[in-house]
Amino acid sequence: MTLAIPFDNSYAALPPSLFTRIDPTPVKAPRLLAFNHALAEELGIVPGDEAELARVFAGNEVPEGATPIAQRYAGHQFGQFNPQLGDGRAHLLGEVVDRHGRRRDIQLKGSGRTPYSRMGDGRAWMGPVLREYVVSEAMHALGIPTTRALAVVATGEPVVREAVLPGAVLTRVAASHIRVGTFQIFAARGDMDALKALYEHTVARHYPEADGPKALLDAVIAAQARLVAQWMSVGFIHGVMNTDNCAVSGETIDYGPCAFVDDYHPETVFSSIDRMGRYAYANQPDIAVWNMAQFATALVPLMPDAERAVEEFTQSVHAMPALLRAEWLARFRAKLGLATGDADDAALVSDLLDIMAAQGADFTNTFRGLAEGTARREFSDPAPFDAWEAKWRRRLEAEDGDPEARMLAANPAVIPRNHRIEHMIEAAVGGDMGPFETLMRTLATPYETPEVALLTTPPRPEERVEATFCGT
Repeated sequence: MTLAIPFDNSYAALPPSLFTRIDPTPVKAPRLLAFNHALAEELGIVPGDEAELARVFAGNEVPEGATPIAQRYAGHQFGQFNPQLGDGRAHLLGEVVDRHGRRRDIQLKGSGRTPYSRMGDGRAWMGPVLREYVVSEAMHALGIPTTRALAVVATGEPVVREAVLPGAVLTRVAASHIRVGTFQIFAARGDMDALKALYEHTVARHYPEADGPKALLDAVIAAQARLVAQWMSVGFIHGVMNTDNCAVSGETIDYGPCAFVDDYHPETVFSSIDRMGRYAYANQPDIAVWNMAQFATALVPLMPDAERAVEEFTQSVHAMPALLRAEWLARFRAKLGLATGDADDAALVSDLLDIMAAQGADFTNTFRGLAEGTARREFSDPAPFDAWEAKWRRRLEAEDGDPEARMLAANPAVIPRNHRIEHMIEAAVGGDMGPFETLMRTLATPYETPEVALLTTPPRPEERVEATFCGT
């Protein structure tokens, strides 16, 4: 074996109640579909040939130094507590310390059954694997904290869902896979040894400045507030903000039924399983607060005085909406080219969003159009926009510097639009990776006007994607 991965594993040294040691299940005919060479170099991975990469990142060969485990966690799913979930189709191979000194997980997803599979087959089909690769790398290019994609391997085996589909394995890289739900399971079980070990590991790994559970809570709240505000600023909808999909590191994790808004409506939902709109675009800040309340509850057992802890933690959670609002406003000010603050800025942003919603203006193209002078054409009735634009222009007169440059840096020209992703998946299933490669090249520089103008075009009515699906 020539593939070298500099593993330096720490989670696997925690109490065994936090995980199960288990190897991935080999697949029939692994074939490498995509490999992120730049990320591999960042991680200090020296790749072998394609055949070896396919074997390792399909789970057929466990590389030297790996300690494959399936992590245990619980979670609130659509508000209902499930006392045990865990990695039902994923194996954490181990960790590396990258060239910047950051500890990062390397995990196979779709790599076979574990004790947490809950009657599932432990596999993934090619569609959601490629979706996660494209969207997570696009989010990284947008400057939004996210897990990364290292490799996609076709398994040569069918996966049975609503149809018989080609299988694939994703290699995911993360600051860690520690979730709110990871804390919840041990708090709910009263397993103080595991909860304390998890807390100490999380602080050392992510927030070494935190000097107690409240400081950890405040740090995670701040990270989640920044993250969700960044989602909102690019029209991203996570789709399934369960507590088991909420990483304490502050990274976006678990790209299941995720999607980006085309024509703007705050109540937009894509996830096929979100029938009540719990995780709609505009609800995401409120859900982030709800998730942090569950995290706070899981931390209470670590405190010597539970009653005082509840009071202090409640104050932290109740302060989060104002923090979210400030983070949101900072990002939308930048989208309007504003570097300073004014008391009327929030209303200025909200008024534009209201006009966009009333006419179904394209989210990405409208904001990009403010910098390029093309926003007006996004409105079927431009009169309300014209009135808003006059107010905005007056507000810009108070700004120094280059508002246009600020807008170009804050408003992407291209996003991974849902219909383009579906076209890419359809082509890949048919053996054509060309659309995947085109998307990856274009999305790597989202703030530059792309050569392929078609990638900035909203879907025609017949191209619209009405629903997205979890990758199970």
